[in-house]
Amino acid sequence: MESSHSRVRAAYLPFIGIHVPLETEQIHCILPHIITMSRLWLLLLLVLHFGVFSNGLSRPAVVNIGSIFTFDSLNGKVAKIAMQAAVEDVNSDPSFLGGSKLHLSFHDSNYSAFLSILGALKYMEIDTVAIIGPQNAVMAHVISHFANELQVPLLSFTALDPTLTALQYPFFVQTAPNDLFQMTAIADMVSYYGWRDVLAVFTDDDNGRNGIAALGDVLAARRCKISYKAALPPDTQTTRTDIEDVLVKLLSLESRVIVVHSYKLSGLMVFDVAHSLGMMSSGYAWIATSWLSSTLDSISPLPPATSEKIQGVLTLRPHTPDSEKKKAFFSRWNQLSGGSIGLNPYGLFAYDTVWIIAHAIKAFFEQGRNISFSDDSRLTNEVLKGSLHLNELSIFDGGWQLLDNILHTNMTGLTGPIEFNPDRSLIHPAYDVINVIGSEFQQIGYWSNYSGLSVVPPETLYMKPPNRSFSSQQLHIAVWPGQTTTKPRGWVFPDNGRHLRIGVPNRVSYRQFVSVINGSNTVRGYCIDVFTAALSLLPYGVPYKFIPFGDGIKNPNYNELANSITKDVFDAVVGDIAIVTNRTKVVDFTQPYISSGLVVVVPLGKLGSTSWAFFRPFTPTMWAVTAAFFLLVGAVVWILEHRVNDDFRGPPKRQIVTILWFIFSTLFFSHRENTASTLGRIVLIIWLFVVLIINASYTACLTSILTVQRLSSPIKGIESLITSTLPIGFQEGSFAENYLNEELNIPKSRLIALGSPEAYAMALEKGTVSAIVDEKPYIDVFLSRNCKFSIVGQEFTKSGWGFAFPRDSPLAVDLSTAILRLSEKGDIQRIHDKWLTGKTCSSQPDTQSDWLPLRSFSGLFLICAIACFVALFIYFMSMIRQFSEESISSGSGSSRSARFVRFLSFIDEKKKEPESNSKRKQMEKSSDVDGEQDDQRIRSKRMETDSNITGYTIA
Repeated sequence: MESSHSRVRAAYLPFIGIHVPLETEQIHCILPHIITMSRLWLLLLLVLHFGVFSNGLSRPAVVNIGSIFTFDSLNGKVAKIAMQAAVEDVNSDPSFLGGSKLHLSFHDSNYSAFLSILGALKYMEIDTVAIIGPQNAVMAHVISHFANELQVPLLSFTALDPTLTALQYPFFVQTAPNDLFQMTAIADMVSYYGWRDVLAVFTDDDNGRNGIAALGDVLAARRCKISYKAALPPDTQTTRTDIEDVLVKLLSLESRVIVVHSYKLSGLMVFDVAHSLGMMSSGYAWIATSWLSSTLDSISPLPPATSEKIQGVLTLRPHTPDSEKKKAFFSRWNQLSGGSIGLNPYGLFAYDTVWIIAHAIKAFFEQGRNISFSDDSRLTNEVLKGSLHLNELSIFDGGWQLLDNILHTNMTGLTGPIEFNPDRSLIHPAYDVINVIGSEFQQIGYWSNYSGLSVVPPETLYMKPPNRSFSSQQLHIAVWPGQTTTKPRGWVFPDNGRHLRIGVPNRVSYRQFVSVINGSNTVRGYCIDVFTAALSLLPYGVPYKFIPFGDGIKNPNYNELANSITKDVFDAVVGDIAIVTNRTKVVDFTQPYISSGLVVVVPLGKLGSTSWAFFRPFTPTMWAVTAAFFLLVGAVVWILEHRVNDDFRGPPKRQIVTILWFIFSTLFFSHRENTASTLGRIVLIIWLFVVLIINASYTACLTSILTVQRLSSPIKGIESLITSTLPIGFQEGSFAENYLNEELNIPKSRLIALGSPEAYAMALEKGTVSAIVDEKPYIDVFLSRNCKFSIVGQEFTKSGWGFAFPRDSPLAVDLSTAILRLSEKGDIQRIHDKWLTGKTCSSQPDTQSDWLPLRSFSGLFLICAIACFVALFIYFMSMIRQFSEESISSGSGSSRSARFVRFLSFIDEKKKEPESNSKRKQMEKSSDVDGEQDDQRIRSKRMETDSNITGYTIA
């Protein structure tokens, strides 16, 4: 036991890592020896650094990568051969990895997710830097969690589930285009061929479900949909009975476009069963995902029995551009495979995936990184230790760097240029569109994410601007099931023996449009003829039967009639159905076959002559504004003429009379006062032009009022009807009631339902209603037999009549096309003339407005007002300038108020004339006086002469 007074220190021996307790004196003794050992260690480190690291001897001799596949499957067989060839090619160049070699291990999952997991754990125990696989999405979703934890990149070219995103699985990389692009290509094909609904048959696993979900999303963006999804058991568990149960259900559905997203075993069995059920005949369209093209490439030629059952099917194949490298590998394939299996695109992706890892490892070494692994602290817990030896799993220290190198790959492989987008998808994803014909297949086009469908290789389109417009989409002619080149319609009526149930309104009025013959199911009318004519233009037959809707006592409610489609009471509704907003929310309408809109009908009385008829040409506002402008212009002219014109001077009373007389005499162009100022003349000229236009308009309108028979009504249109409190009539069952109440806020207490044209006439004549609001086709028929009423105002809604069908019904689209053809050929007009053209009134009353409104002359008044304002502005500026000059010359100064009073006096006083002008006027005045004196002398002389003559005669 040492004394407490002795000072003990723990000395640390460098490079050895030993803590030794030493006395202070001992430390001083051994310090020189420690310094000498430190120099030796430093020298050893320098030798290691420059002698070993610089020569690359620190790189491992072998870099382990693993693969997890079902090597008994089609893609597994092809991938194994391709990956082995890639590893051989990488190792054949010792300088590529600086002396290191790739070692690829194979683990057969044998269609089992559990065995895939065990394989992944095995690789992560033996310091594997990357894993290729797994083969499908089910395994990838699980193994990606291990990859995330232990930071080992996981690369797959067959697990292409779109939901395997980088956000959730940062260490999972898809080295082939994922299924989102494949489903986009299928959606573009569906849209290109004009189909609306598809049926989906898929294997019920992660890959199948998520792929079909992606298809539904991209179809919805193109206004298409998957109308039915048929799930199959896992590939190895699917039986023929399972598939028969699924396909029998599809037979009872309308759609005939079927997408098969599965695997080789169950996929080929689907076509075998479909062929036996007659579903590979004319009228069907089958689209298979890339599993079928891989089968065709790897097993060629197919057995005749198999080939016969997939005739006319379209499928997609991942596009790989032609290159010398690709051709050389195809030539080498028979030697590699021994002729056991054909090369499909996924073999090319397998080969390139190995090279992606090799390039990433090369970059990893060049970045000065070492391959090292460390224990996972979360796996050292005693709970995890046991027979599984999970504590042996280690984290790849350089995993993030290697992953980053993979994502920054920039190389050209067998599949073309290889780069990753920021979202980790490969650049320029593309597919070949394949059509199975005979014992082989034919390529009918391409699809690329750059420009969609085309018959030009994507590499050519990459040099042009992207173009996804519908008009640019193009494919060669395909041969469809049934050995026909006629594009399938894509849907049929279900083969269940049931006719299309078509509801028709059982009307009691306006039976020209729709009428049900009493005691029978016979339906006639304008709307029915248009419907049957459109059906006759369809390239297929439509079995149907009409079912009346309504009690036959009153017109049915058309909103209820449209809603009956959603309740599966009717399959369609035919009749005078207006296309309005609330109905389009629940059903689809065809193209309108007749235009329609709400109008206002009123009773009209003759416009009688009165003693005040001369006021009618102008509205009260027009009269008031005209009178105001008379006074305004008179005042402006007086101001402009007051200083220079004696006619506008004198006592105030005289001036007022002069102004009124002058301005109102301009109405008849009989004013006697002259204007002396230039500004006054300009204002007067403009005013006389205004007066001329007003006179002409007044005369024309008054003449029309007194000579042309007119009808009048206090209601001029929907605006005056809204502001009034008068009762309004509407047709029972029409949408007019809801529109007037909900859109125009007219209280229901003002709305009165009427059931027939006769009720319209009676209600208008008796004054029960002041106006009728109804659709124009009905009103045209009503007015053709009732000449005492007329439409006032304009049509205040714009719509039409169409036939109603369930949402997304393909029959609605086909009938719309047929209606357009009927319209172009004039058949709809002939049907209209047959049913709706009858006797008409001999003369229609003139219902134009009697009054000329102010807005008709607003431009004239505006010009006149501007002229007056400008003239006054110039005049007052001139007066201010003159007043200032006189004030300066007189040198008078005073207060502001005194100057203002003097300015008013200056404006009021007579303008001084130049002396020359005054002398000239005096001379003219004197000459006038002399002339008058001469005239008097001549007259007196004549009188004397006349008196002398008279006296002589008398004498």
